[in-house]
Amino acid sequence: MNERPDSLDSRQVVSVGGHRITLTHLDKVLYPESGTTKADVLQYYAFIADVMIPHTANRPATRKRWVHGVGTGDEPGPVFFQKNLDQSTPSWVKRRSITHANHVNEYPLVNDLATLTWLAQISALEIHVPQWQFGRGGTPRNPDRLVLDLDPGEGVTLDECAEVARLARAILRGMGLDPLPVTSGSKGIHLYAPLDLTHTAAEVSQVAHELARALEADHPNLIVSDMKKALRPGRVFVDWSQNNASKTTIAPYSLRGTLHPMVAMPRTWRELASPGLAQVDYKQAMHRVQRSGDPLAGLLEAHSGRRATDAGGAADRAGADAGALAVYLGKRDASRTPEPMPTGAPSASDGSSFVIQEHHARNLHFDFRLEHDGVLASWALPRGVPTDPARNRLAVRTEDHPLEYAAFEGEIPAGEYGAGSVSIWDQGHYDLEKWRDDEVIAVLHGEAGGGLGGTRRFALIRTAGSGRGDRSWLIHLMKTRPARPAGAVGTGAAAGTTARTGPRTRYGPMLATPGSIAALPAEDDWSYEMKWDGIRALAYLAADDPDQAVHLFTRNGNDVTQAYPELVRALPGAVPADSAVLDGEIVALDAGGRPDFGLLQTRLGLTDRRQIEASEASVPVQFLAFDVLERNGQPLLDLAYTERRRVLEEIVTGTGAVQVPPVFTGDSAQALAASRELGLEGIVAKTQAGRYEAGRRSRSWIKIKHHRSQEVVIGGWRPGNGRRRETLGSLLLGIPHGDALIYIGRVGSGFRDRDLDALRARLDPIAAAENPFTDIPDADSREAVWVRPILVGEVEFAEWTVTGRLRHPVWRGWRPDKSPAEVVRG
Repeated sequence: MNERPDSLDSRQVVSVGGHRITLTHLDKVLYPESGTTKADVLQYYAFIADVMIPHTANRPATRKRWVHGVGTGDEPGPVFFQKNLDQSTPSWVKRRSITHANHVNEYPLVNDLATLTWLAQISALEIHVPQWQFGRGGTPRNPDRLVLDLDPGEGVTLDECAEVARLARAILRGMGLDPLPVTSGSKGIHLYAPLDLTHTAAEVSQVAHELARALEADHPNLIVSDMKKALRPGRVFVDWSQNNASKTTIAPYSLRGTLHPMVAMPRTWRELASPGLAQVDYKQAMHRVQRSGDPLAGLLEAHSGRRATDAGGAADRAGADAGALAVYLGKRDASRTPEPMPTGAPSASDGSSFVIQEHHARNLHFDFRLEHDGVLASWALPRGVPTDPARNRLAVRTEDHPLEYAAFEGEIPAGEYGAGSVSIWDQGHYDLEKWRDDEVIAVLHGEAGGGLGGTRRFALIRTAGSGRGDRSWLIHLMKTRPARPAGAVGTGAAAGTTARTGPRTRYGPMLATPGSIAALPAEDDWSYEMKWDGIRALAYLAADDPDQAVHLFTRNGNDVTQAYPELVRALPGAVPADSAVLDGEIVALDAGGRPDFGLLQTRLGLTDRRQIEASEASVPVQFLAFDVLERNGQPLLDLAYTERRRVLEEIVTGTGAVQVPPVFTGDSAQALAASRELGLEGIVAKTQAGRYEAGRRSRSWIKIKHHRSQEVVIGGWRPGNGRRRETLGSLLLGIPHGDALIYIGRVGSGFRDRDLDALRARLDPIAAAENPFTDIPDADSREAVWVRPILVGEVEFAEWTVTGRLRHPVWRGWRPDKSPAEVVRG
């Protein structure tokens, strides 16, 4: 097994299987009732990987994520189901696409510890997979297992589920199938039986349905097979439907998003017959595997004797004439050429190898090969490997080659395809940045003394206008932009440049109105931008002030320039030709590339230079510019949104710490769906003809969120229970109304352990003797410690109750950019 994150601090960069993964918020409690942290979850999945991955390999994985933790019985944490991968997914994560009725989803394959670690890092606690695997060419194979989900209705225990499991086993054995049990980690039991790939999912589903009906007919008081929930109380529902090709089941050994960290745990039939049968938590699961291995190992042997985890391995490669290597094999006769043929033997490669071969055929050319999806994707370079970033060279896409070809050197006999001598010019491994049908970007790390001369970054680009069948590409040696000097904060009026006239006006940012898709006026033309989860800021760039070319102000006018030195350095270079005033969002990105407001919290309010420098290194920020108010001293507020957007994209050229996010040009529903798939907060709809209304909240901008959020004023806190007894348990929240502070509820989830001490450090100095709320119930005020209502935070919540309280609020963080007077009900 590869390296495991065994010893975890609050933030670490680890190498897993040769891939660097940043682990963050390791002390965040994901299971409050047991105190189980993200570090514990990572350690569990690292420990269990050897027995879990064979049951998930080559299957499209659907994930259930609890980014704020599972919550408590009184306050369950928000959860979302994720199928499609977003753009922030690491490039090394193996993936496959599935075409649905009106869209295509790209799913990860949980084939290695690195992918499992990445999923745990993004709080994907549950992993669900279907009963089939992908073959080598990306085509779904027939099911290799049958599953029955034994789900207890109201009033039914796990013992009754075990009884039904034994009854089902008897029937399955009569069919020549030997099932194995898994306690689901939730309420019931799953039964798995291995199949021999000779039946379609529809056929397997039909057989499972008939089996469930037979069980119900024999035991009508114990078993139900009908989907109607009204029929389930007092009986065990035999769910046969998860054999459908489009359905998934919780993967064996996956954690569950239950109040305690339970596991879908493989069991023995002897255990199912024992009194006191119970679900298993993650600690018990590790102990069991350490002691007895994998009770579900028999599932990996189908009737043909083929290992389930060999999907796309020997069996596929033996029949490769119908797969990815069909063209390669069709052009070669193994009896007449020394070129390697696919053997089906497992590859020792980690999936990121490359080779460049010098090929003296009819004309000298070079063969450029990158390992991808179990083969060597290949291009012929008639003019050789590019050495000048200014000059592209032709690349001709050729047939995929077997992995064995990476070691081939020798003479291809005359008269055979590709006749001539082949030698290895350079080889090694590569880091993938992008792989699409029309573009591949990779950083190649060659051998010492190899033809590349070290590390080189290449882009392969399909030529314009060519279709999928066209083989014409270009290969480009990418040039790395020189870094700006570390001390540079502005451009000044250097020789040969025109000094910029700095901004003369201070602006207030334009504010969006909360709303919904239904509230967008149909008579207006709208553009859509993603909503970024950060701190709003206006950036002033002034080259005529060489001592300070950049100023950053929050929406309430606070100067935060010194808090973000990386932006002070980056902004002048990102807007090289103009002084300007830009409107945007300061964000901190998590390991998955998404804005993380909790991560940004560590950068807020810092004034000590050493703390700022340390936080800059550990939590770098970006400035996402989405509007421009002024250019070269000329206000642009009266221009239409589309014109301002054109100017913004013209003058902002940054691709690093300063960027212009793309605008979405589809319809509102598509934009909102794209935002959800990317794991973002929502969208902002903007009227294309609208002007910039500085300092005003306008209906020309409508913000539409997936989850409701509310800014709140803190009026007090209550001690916790259990392990939180000696510290803070919940914050008491209000919204100002005139001179009163209206109580709207309390929040006790969304905090990490280290947050609790920081909260007390903020609250203790502003303790107050009097209750600031006008209408707080006695039950909530009991043991309360009051504070002066001067601090503003933000919570996420499900809905407002009829009594004006927040339902299921989750703490998001402080809002130092807001004053209590600005807080209104959203």
